[in-house]
Amino acid sequence: MSSAVAKTKPTTRWPLHTRILLGLAVGASAGLLANVLLGGAHPGLRSAVTEILDPVGRLFPRLLAMTVVPLVFSSLVLGVAGIGDYRKLGRVGLKSFGYCLVISALSVVIGITLVNTIRPGKHVPAETAKALQDRYAKDASQQVADAGKSKSTDPALVQVIDTIVPTNPIQSVAGKSLNLLHLMFFALLLGIATTLVPEDRTGPFLRALEGLGSICAKLIDLIMQLAPYCVACLVFSNLALFGVDVLAAIGWYVVTVLVGLGLHMFGVYSIFLKLLARVSPFEFFRRIRTVMFTAFSTSSSVATLPTTLKVSEEAIGVPKSINSFVLTIGATANQNGTALYEGVTVLFLAQLAGVDLTLAQQFTVAGMAILGSIGTAGLPSASIPFVVVVLGNIGVNPELIGIILGVDRLLDMCRTVVNVVGDVTAAAFVARSEGYELMKDGVS
Repeated sequence: MSSAVAKTKPTTRWPLHTRILLGLAVGASAGLLANVLLGGAHPGLRSAVTEILDPVGRLFPRLLAMTVVPLVFSSLVLGVAGIGDYRKLGRVGLKSFGYCLVISALSVVIGITLVNTIRPGKHVPAETAKALQDRYAKDASQQVADAGKSKSTDPALVQVIDTIVPTNPIQSVAGKSLNLLHLMFFALLLGIATTLVPEDRTGPFLRALEGLGSICAKLIDLIMQLAPYCVACLVFSNLALFGVDVLAAIGWYVVTVLVGLGLHMFGVYSIFLKLLARVSPFEFFRRIRTVMFTAFSTSSSVATLPTTLKVSEEAIGVPKSINSFVLTIGATANQNGTALYEGVTVLFLAQLAGVDLTLAQQFTVAGMAILGSIGTAGLPSASIPFVVVVLGNIGVNPELIGIILGVDRLLDMCRTVVNVVGDVTAAAFVARSEGYELMKDGVS
């Protein structure tokens, strides 16, 4: 009897994004109330933030950061090994890779241009900006000091090579500060080399990397279960100390990301569809609306893949042979919306922390965002660990990520739509370049 009751007992659990929003609401409400009643300078409030809430908030970005090395490494190697396999698909692989690279670069350029134009992180009063800088840019001052001590007198080209090419890739990720560019460069070359070795020899290695990537994705999913509590603590800390000024900056940040995603999808994609795939952008978007709705609701390129494959073949007319390659690889490697989001997020948080990046540093962030989008799993919130590590590399305290976690779900849904639509545009371009006629009359 009791077992029957236990089996029929309903088990209800709110989705993660709902719990994160609840944590955001609780933390924001309590933080604003504490700021109004006590003031940001109250010693008791500052003590509670420093001794209790900050340690809880610090745990979350550190747990995420520890997944970055295996996740980015496995995803990049697998992505490049698949895209660059010219022995299997010849021209299709090269066209897919070139298209993904160009489109991702354009998305990051749009994002960085908007951040430098709108400057969402600067929409706070000077006093609040100074307090944020003191709280979150401490690592930056140390980084600048270290850079000054080790300033190189080598020619610029030599410095570029030293920045990108590692002498010991293990040391690059095992040191106190992770060099993400070194890791990415090594993973890219390893992926390319993998395509030149017979499949019977590389098969076990690639299967091991697939297993590693799946395990890391699951680990991130487990860590994200802490997000509601960490978001509540981090948002409370910031609003209690800095008041409502931070909310205005977050609003500008959301607007910047959404404007960038809109420009990329309806601007860049439309131009490429018209010029390269030679189809009507309006008709194209109408025919893939099911894919867009599915991507928006799931926030996952991987979960949307079955729908993407079906719609691309039946509604757009892309042959199955091209679909199976371009769309499958694209679900993890062609993530233009993620590249734009990562670039905007890193620069916004740097602005908020008062860390002024030079043009060269912004280009470095852009390059990491392009490669990072290849190394980001097509799953909800999978780009957060990457952003955490990049923040540490540019001298911004990673704890600042807590400010945007509450709105990340909405932006995740939107950037996933851009990612998936980008995959279908890539498939359309490749199919058209191979001589296939797209969107024939009667196909819808």
